[in-house]
Amino acid sequence: MPSEIVNVDQAEAWDGPEGEHWAAHYARFDASIAPHHALLLAAAGLAPAERVLDIGCGNGITSRDAARAVGPSGDVLGVDLSGPMLARAKQLAEDEGLANLRFEQGDAQVHPFETGAFDLTISRFGVMFFAEPVAAFTNIARSLRSARGTGGVPPTTAAGAAKGGRLAMLVWQSVAANEWVRAMREALAVGRDLPVPPPGAPSPFALADTDYARRTLTEAGFTDVAFAPSEQSFYLGTGADDAYDFVTGMKVIGMLLDGLDEPDRAQALGNLRATLAAHETPDGVIFGSASWIITARKP
Repeated sequence: MPSEIVNVDQAEAWDGPEGEHWAAHYARFDASIAPHHALLLAAAGLAPAERVLDIGCGNGITSRDAARAVGPSGDVLGVDLSGPMLARAKQLAEDEGLANLRFEQGDAQVHPFETGAFDLTISRFGVMFFAEPVAAFTNIARSLRSARGTGGVPPTTAAGAAKGGRLAMLVWQSVAANEWVRAMREALAVGRDLPVPPPGAPSPFALADTDYARRTLTEAGFTDVAFAPSEQSFYLGTGADDAYDFVTGMKVIGMLLDGLDEPDRAQALGNLRATLAAHETPDGVIFGSASWIITARKP
């Protein structure tokens, strides 16, 4: 990677097998969270000519949607740890002919973003894995324009001039609120008491606790922090076998299988397949999911 990396464990996963898995299955994951995605874009309020930073852009659908929304006078930068996903993102952007969109590989916690360069930061499930969340969001806040402008340069838009740069991001609610995770954990437990990561620990649920998330963003310099719930169906595959092949490639499933002997591992995987089969519908394997759309401003 061209810049400093402090989230080493996350980089090893996302720039390796985990990233390769999500790059290979990008269309399925985009379809799975499409209802959440639509609400994030609405909350972001993208406007023509804005400059947008997409944190944890992955395979790039949020970046591409933002690039279309801001138009040729705007600019979008997508940043991610994952080389495999960025390669996919670049190819998809080229296929669509989006000339106002660029990607950089880096760790957003320490990436040297230009100070005050962006009107808006967005993220779709890309901000829950920081080793030091306050430091990471402080770095992100530094990249946003303030209400006073930066270096005497006024914000790009009238909205920016009134209230400064904006943040809009999508994060998962708790394990308990997400049937798709909860059911798979229960299937793989085979008598074990599986711990839930505490608030702030790098995991998909690091910002699920609204008090913790609000405190983190406030300490990082954001104001007007708000939360809107999104409860949606979550698609995992056309049928149980298809969904099984997909989810067993996820790092989280491998982690939940760690430490099991062969009989327990076989039982756990059998339980997982049965759970997926129990959620088959005419529209595929469907679970419930819940996220927060978090919005905030830089004063």
